Amino acid sequence: MEANTANYAEPAAADRSVPAIHLEHITKRFGAVTANDDVSLTVYHGEILSILGENGSGKTTLMNMISGIYYPDHGKIFVDGEEVVIRSPKDAFRYKIGMIHQHFKLVDIFTATENIVLGLKEEGRFSLKRAAGRVRKICNRYGFDLDPNKKIYEMSVSEKQTVEIIKVLYRGADILILDEPTAVLTPQEAQKLFAVLRRMRDAGKAIIIITHKLHEVLSLSDQVTVLCKGRYAGTVNTAETNESQLTEMMVGRKVTLNIDRSEPKNPTDRLIVKGITCKNREGAELLHNVSFTARSGEILGIAGIAGSGQRELLEAIAGLQHVDGQILYLNPSTNQSDDLRDKTPEQIRELGVRLSFVPEDRLGMGLVGNMDIVDNIMLRSYKKGRSIFLERKAPKSLAEKIIRDLEVVTPSTATPVRRLSGGNVQKVLVGREIAAAPTVLMAAYPVRGLDINASFTIYNLLNRQKESGAAVIFVGEDLDVLIELCDRIMVISSGRISGIVDARTATKEQIGLMMTQNTAEGGESHGSRA
Repeated sequence: MEANTANYAEPAAADRSVPAIHLEHITKRFGAVTANDDVSLTVYHGEILSILGENGSGKTTLMNMISGIYYPDHGKIFVDGEEVVIRSPKDAFRYKIGMIHQHFKLVDIFTATENIVLGLKEEGRFSLKRAAGRVRKICNRYGFDLDPNKKIYEMSVSEKQTVEIIKVLYRGADILILDEPTAVLTPQEAQKLFAVLRRMRDAGKAIIIITHKLHEVLSLSDQVTVLCKGRYAGTVNTAETNESQLTEMMVGRKVTLNIDRSEPKNPTDRLIVKGITCKNREGAELLHNVSFTARSGEILGIAGIAGSGQRELLEAIAGLQHVDGQILYLNPSTNQSDDLRDKTPEQIRELGVRLSFVPEDRLGMGLVGNMDIVDNIMLRSYKKGRSIFLERKAPKSLAEKIIRDLEVVTPSTATPVRRLSGGNVQKVLVGREIAAAPTVLMAAYPVRGLDINASFTIYNLLNRQKESGAAVIFVGEDLDVLIELCDRIMVISSGRISGIVDARTATKEQIGLMMTQNTAEGGESHGSRA
């Protein structure tokens, strides 16, 4: 989403005489669970309103009622000062309301333009060329960078999101709702999106963003409405608040946002990676001559621009990628070394090496959406069953412990995982892997999509794993967190290691520079070294 000022409209003053959207005493229940309880909020044209709350606080449910996916049990919805009834997304579009969801609804083999016009009825003879021209005009007005004729399967995640946004603008939306729009974007892509959203606001659009990222709220929005356990906790002007106040409103109590990093005790080499190289099906290198050591009692952070090889590296260690080179696991039980490269994923897990990977598709790595929490806990042990009757008492106790410790919002352990919010799905996944007491724990983006309180819970859980003697490998997006949480930080750039630094003395600027380097060879001997 490149900033493009061509045909950019002059900022339009927000009309604060009549709200674009006004919700009055909205309540929504699902059986015994009350998702929203007597919630009211207001957003005006020419304004960006952030909806902030913990995972499961009812943010998405509330917006789904504005967009016609759910219908409120009680309360009223007003659009431009008039009470309306919204029973379907078609009704929402009639009132110029469009919602961009976390999970895109696009046809991969269609072009951007074909997806944008899909389902629309237009007067006269339809012209795809004319539609593509209109898409270009929308791009020029707001600063999107998109080829209308590009196929969806050829696009990056940010390009797909652009298609979804233009789809609602093409249909004439003046009120836009974005659900966690930066959850799968790089920091650079997020900044480009923010520039586009500011242009849309200045052109008179009313924009509502569901988010949990406090720094984004403070940098982007004009006002913030906070939900706490499904109830309205208040609305504040962004310029007059701070992270501490917003966190207290979200959680309902004062929260200390500190990562208690302990000093490594008796660090011992646990995983030695030697010169591994990985190629894709076309023969292009994804990893080149990568070498490093992960030690017990230590958190090794991995920093890098998205797509630099982080995923392939962790999947190679977990036995999910074929690589050349050596991945030596020094087994603390036998004092012997095993080359993981020759092991199946199941054999690697039996040795105590755990991969807790949270990709863009949260249900895509080891959780089954239609199964309940207990069954998902049991997935790791089905093959050990010695009879047709599976023992559920221990997995149920573990599920209850994960729900309690990580504050998973769910009616019960019997709730299908697909019915949980994205952040709560993630807590179940991370909690299950940590509960296995691994000797090597690889956590890739474990707090992606989590609210700030849950994120700090995960950080402290990783610290506890480190203190129990595990070697923790943590792939993160937030450099501030990497510097505060980790003992060493390994920087990866274009599939090569550009250096390893001491997290206690490293700076964001130093790491950022290393993230853009293209080294000739990968390994611990290059760049700064801890």
